[in-house]
Amino acid sequence: MSKVKYYYDSETLSYKKIERKKRTTLKYAFMFILGSALFGFLFVFIASQYIESPKERALKRELQNAELQFELLNKKMAQAETVLSNIADRDNNIYRVYFEANPIPDEQRKAGFGGVNRYKNLEGFDNSKQIIESNKRLDILQKQIVVQSKSLDEIAKLAEEKEKLLAAIPAIQPVSNEDLTRMASGFGIRSDPFTKVKKMHWGMDFTAPRGTPIYATGDGIVERADNTASGYGNHIRIDHGYGYVSLYAHLYKYNVRKNQKVKRGDIIGFVGSTGRSEAPHCHYEIFKDGERINPINFYYGSLTAEEFNKLLEHASLENQSLD
Repeated sequence: MSKVKYYYDSETLSYKKIERKKRTTLKYAFMFILGSALFGFLFVFIASQYIESPKERALKRELQNAELQFELLNKKMAQAETVLSNIADRDNNIYRVYFEANPIPDEQRKAGFGGVNRYKNLEGFDNSKQIIESNKRLDILQKQIVVQSKSLDEIAKLAEEKEKLLAAIPAIQPVSNEDLTRMASGFGIRSDPFTKVKKMHWGMDFTAPRGTPIYATGDGIVERADNTASGYGNHIRIDHGYGYVSLYAHLYKYNVRKNQKVKRGDIIGFVGSTGRSEAPHCHYEIFKDGERINPINFYYGSLTAEEFNKLLEHASLENQSLD
């Protein structure tokens, strides 16, 4: 029950009941509601500024985690760029130089992407600039990896060819030092053993007892194993590929046949004195692109420096050849 209020009327010298008008009541009610609303709004506003809701806290943690991951991603990209730069440097200045391949220009390695805007869908966000720059770096990095991968595929192919070339080039003596009696004659002008006239001796003569093994000096395919070439007697020719052919003459007998594949160090025949020969020995020649060349430069696979110098000294003597 609401309290009844009175006021003192001085004219009538009596107390009279205070009657509240409806308009006044409505006014007070409106003011109360308005004040409450304003107070509530002010409270909510202040609370929103200083007090986080559980959802806001969760979103804030997610944002902080995203920023951390973004920072880690940029660091990883920087590390990848450094590693890729080192690989590119070795690729250009070591691998491609060794295998005689042209270096890849920096413009090709680090080229961007022209034409249409690839990142339009990333525009309009708070961190658009940062996101676009990171995407650009990632795209360029991926492109550089593709370029480098293709380059390394090429280098692997060149290395395989180089390995085959190194295995094919004649690189050892046809007769081992242990079996040699002496190195009788080298490449150059020598006296003919039959006519005593000086003429060009196109190979090297390795003196050894009859039946001494003769070795293939490089990988290849036996091109000939016969005695139909004038003066050579029983002889073998091996096609090593890459323009190289080796010849072994005056053999006692063969240990291979025509079209047979051989490896460096395989026994292909035995020392003899067939054909135009004065004594048992292996006459050895090397052809490059159809031209005879000095075999002295092709013994790096079996001789020490001292042995090579001694061989070079004997090969340089203008003595008499054995064929």
